Amino acid sequence: MMRSLFSGVSGLQNHQTRMDVVGNNISNINTTGFKKGRVNFQDMLYQQLAGAARPTEDVGGVNPKEVGLGMSVASIDTIHTQGSLQSTGVGTDLAITGNGFFVLKEGTNAYYTRAGTFSADEEGNLVNPSNGWFVQGWMAQEIDGTMVLDVSRDTENIVIPTGGKDPARETKMVNFGCNLDKRTPYIPAEGANELDIANGTWTTSIKIYDRFGEEHTLRAQMTRVPDPTRPNDWEVQLAVDPEGDPEPGANALAVVVGLSEDEAAAGGPSNFFVRFDNNGTLLGFTDEVGNLIGNPDTTELRMWVEFTVMTAAPGEDGPARQGFWMNLGAIGGFTNSMTQFAEKSSTKAFTQDGYTMGYLENFKIDSSGTITGVYTNGTNRTLGQIALATFSNQGGLEKAGETAFVVSNNSGDANIGPSGIAGKGKIIAGTLEMSNVDMAAEFVDMIVTQRGFQANSRTIQTADQLLQELLQLKR
Repeated sequence: MMRSLFSGVSGLQNHQTRMDVVGNNISNINTTGFKKGRVNFQDMLYQQLAGAARPTEDVGGVNPKEVGLGMSVASIDTIHTQGSLQSTGVGTDLAITGNGFFVLKEGTNAYYTRAGTFSADEEGNLVNPSNGWFVQGWMAQEIDGTMVLDVSRDTENIVIPTGGKDPARETKMVNFGCNLDKRTPYIPAEGANELDIANGTWTTSIKIYDRFGEEHTLRAQMTRVPDPTRPNDWEVQLAVDPEGDPEPGANALAVVVGLSEDEAAAGGPSNFFVRFDNNGTLLGFTDEVGNLIGNPDTTELRMWVEFTVMTAAPGEDGPARQGFWMNLGAIGGFTNSMTQFAEKSSTKAFTQDGYTMGYLENFKIDSSGTITGVYTNGTNRTLGQIALATFSNQGGLEKAGETAFVVSNNSGDANIGPSGIAGKGKIIAGTLEMSNVDMAAEFVDMIVTQRGFQANSRTIQTADQLLQELLQLKR
């Protein structure tokens, strides 16, 4: 009879544990990134009153007689199902769809969480604002003027350089893709007073930048060669900050061109000639009398252009020179190449790669966790990438409080890498993952736990009444 008392006590204790877990789930129903717990029970030891017996020729087998000694907690599992997503509109709020955890560092201690409520601290570090733990990832490195991410390196603190500078970049390539109207007359129209198709000339301008980030105007004046024997030849006359253009420099800057840097440095002219074939596509460069020049194996027509930078660099005497490639497009090409068709002249696909100095104005995080900085000079630069961690047994992680987990002996080591690779989920910025607690399920579990607790208390009460009857037999 005493066994039933102890069985009832174990039932009370373990149902209380289950109620504690249910209560914790309900209390964290609105906790960002929280993962609910679940209690599983198992029966405990058994006292054997009689063992099993084999069947014989005379009688059959006999089953064992066992009395249970109560129950115990088999496991308290952490359920890592996906929580619902809530849009916040805050750029540093991050959620993960799929597998993975954000990696946080406190000194040498690593923590893993699904709660992506991050923000930048005073020094620009991306942190968990509730405890200051640093968000881990990889910062981009500049190699040959290009920002490169190397995710094979160890993770480091993510830093958002708010207000940081993006240095000026001199123009190195100007791309022409305009069309020159084949209907343009060979000889300028008599009495014309504008540089346009009416007198055989098409003029276009673009802003370019020197090494200091100062803005200049590059003007290209394209005139059809007034020679009927050269029906597909055009003369291109270049000028930088020409007089009469909006906000020109103090004086027009000296311009020289050449098929190579050496040619331009030797003091070439400021004009060149280009020829189209009978299909309206680029054929090559010519000299003044119409002979094709340049490398016949070249697939793109490029002319090296140099001009004078009026402001000398520190330590230099006198004006400095700066050059860039003027790319007219692919020989025989149509897209983003100069053409000669019977259509109005245009300046389509006319770009350059220089810019002035800028400051970091904003940043955005894409689904791969890549952080891109938006600068006031119109450039976008890769700043870094946020790391994710996965585990062979995420259910084996230990809860460390503050909605974080740590590695345990049964979780496996953290597999850290970028989003979307090796089973890792995607990152959604401006969104938070809510708790995966289902209130209806928790209330049902609470009712079941309450009934189990009541039943075990009734077992103890009934066993006590039986003992009381035994004590009263003497009377």
